[in-house]
Parts: sequence; structure tokens; C-alpha cells
Amino acid sequence: GVTSAIQTQLDAKAPLASPTFSGTVSDGDGAIRAIPKSGSDKTSSYSLTTSDVGNFIGIGSGGSITVPNSTFSAGDAISIFNNTSGDRTITLSIGTAYLAGEDGDKDSLTLATRGVCTILFLSGTICVVSGNVS
Repeated sequence: GVTSAIQTQLDAKAPLASPTFSGTVSDGDGAIRAIPKSGSDKTSSYSLTTSDVGNFIGIGSGGSITVPNSTFSAGDAISIFNNTSGDRTITLSIGTAYLAGEDGDKDSLTLATRGVCTILFLSGTICVVSGNVS
């Protein structure tokens, strides 16, 4: 058995099945449910890396994004924000890239002015892009 003092301490802990938290819950990337920015706006060609997963990338004047092949894992996601007054190119070097709601493989997409998109990786060689892209 457990002493009553230890049971009291155990009862004060959050239940495993459905814990409740107060304050800010965070992990290594910061506050949970927040999407932190990965560095400063990219103003030249930038290839996504695994350190960008769970973050958003800003594209500044002159910037473009490349999605490399065989880099990410299923469930990884990265958002991109076009912080310019012009369209920006996302080059899809990954094996297969789908635009959400379409069936064809894309080699590149255009991210609209002040547009946001999210890239969801289904595997290291397949992704789906959704948002303000065409």
C-alpha cells in the first residue's frame, strides 16, 4: 500500500487520461499551438530543412523556397508566408508534390502576394501543399 501522504501527493498530479494545464504549455520550439517563425525572412533562394518543421518561413524581397527530396518524414509540416507585394516561387524538388484538391504532380507553385501555404509531408518523397498557391 501507499501511505496517505503519498496518495495525497499523487492525487494532486494531473490525471494521465485527460490532464488539465494552466499557464503556457511549451516544448523545445516554444508555446504549444503557436507556430514560431524560423529565422528571418528569406531574401534569396532557401532550401527547407528539418529544423523548419513545425515553424513558418517568411519570404522577403528576392526570396524563393525549394522543397528538397528525401529530407522530411510523414507528418512533418512547414508553413510559408510571402511577406512581399509580389508572387514568389516554391520549387518542388521532392519526388511527388500535390496541390491540395488536385491529382497531378507539380514541379513548382506560385505563392500569392501576402499568401500563406502549408506543406504537409506524407513521406520523405511525397508532400501536399495547401493555401494561397497556384
